[in-house]
Amino acid sequence: MSHVEEYVEVNVPVRTAYNQWTQFEQFPAFMEGVERIEQRSDTLTHWVTNVNGVQREFDARITEQLPDQRVAWMTVDGEPRQAGLVTFQPIDAGTTKVSLHMNWVPEGLAESAADKLGFVKRQVAGDLKRFKLFIESRGVETGAWRGEV
Repeated sequence: MSHVEEYVEVNVPVRTAYNQWTQFEQFPAFMEGVERIEQRSDTLTHWVTNVNGVQREFDARITEQLPDQRVAWMTVDGEPRQAGLVTFQPIDAGTTKVSLHMNWVPEGLAESAADKLGFVKRQVAGDLKRFKLFIESRGVETGAWRGEV
């Protein structure tokens, strides 16, 4: 199993950062390789990704969601096998630390090599930087889901 941890500080209040992160269907706007996400229920999302020409579709279940604090998930059946946690920590009234922790099982030789070369770490860091640009350029979230799981 592989693991990556990255974080970014965003210049928006914790509520704004968290609310935007709950808008899963907006992820393609800042996550490279994510073509589409469908929110199928409060706890189930369907992902379509294309990374280096490899297209995958999979479901992920939200396993924990606490407003303004955390969102945890894990894939459901099939590949890829991964689980993660995003936390939101207020630094001050207008700045939030967004931390992402992810575990996954690389599939095959190519993914194992990409993992060892730091591809996933760079991908996650880039996605978080793009999230920062996305939310800071807007200043407000595109929506919110304030429920708990």
